[in-house]
Amino acid sequence: MKIRYLGHSCFVLTESTGTSIVMDPYGAVGFDLPATQADAVTVSHAHYDHNNTAAIKGNPVIIDREGQYEVGGVTITAIKSYHDDENGRKRGENLIIKCRMDGVEICHLGDLGEECSSSMIESLLPVHVLLIPVGGTYTIDAKQAKEYVDRIMPSVVIPMHYKTKGLNLDIDKADEFIDLFEEEEVEDNGENEIELFRDDITEEETKIVLMERVQ
Repeated sequence: MKIRYLGHSCFVLTESTGTSIVMDPYGAVGFDLPATQADAVTVSHAHYDHNNTAAIKGNPVIIDREGQYEVGGVTITAIKSYHDDENGRKRGENLIIKCRMDGVEICHLGDLGEECSSSMIESLLPVHVLLIPVGGTYTIDAKQAKEYVDRIMPSVVIPMHYKTKGLNLDIDKADEFIDLFEEEEVEDNGENEIELFRDDITEEETKIVLMERVQ
């Protein structure tokens, strides 16, 4: 399966069968969303930087509610969580999206804001690839993200929702999160797409992959 990073919290996941899912397409964040199409679009919450479903072509299925779905042979599970640490009283609810492609379990945490708990971790496992917000302000911050990584223990972690060139949101850069890991644990090769196979998944180590958005 392939993971393509479109910037901010938006990814395109594509299974070897061709089924594709766009996650959290953004609106006016300071740069344009690249043209793309998909079989499904997932929306973690109804904020403009995560719910630009109209920009995605191909008449996709829109997944913006808690539940389990099947699109093109791929099972997608939307799990309710909170956008803040006060049970949604400040910023409302957030959907965590889990799906399995080519034997790889992927989890997109959306704009998760709640603290890490045992019940939360149990509801997410297993996770091979974790797409996690690290920029703080509106989501968990670097230290909280590190706790999620340590307890979930995925094979691959891809940071998202952090300050990058052109982004007009007041959030932190990824540096503080990256600095919490050893140098050999971090891969920053400037790629905007990676391909993963089930054989790439190992329980022996966690690799942090810092991706560049598609220009």
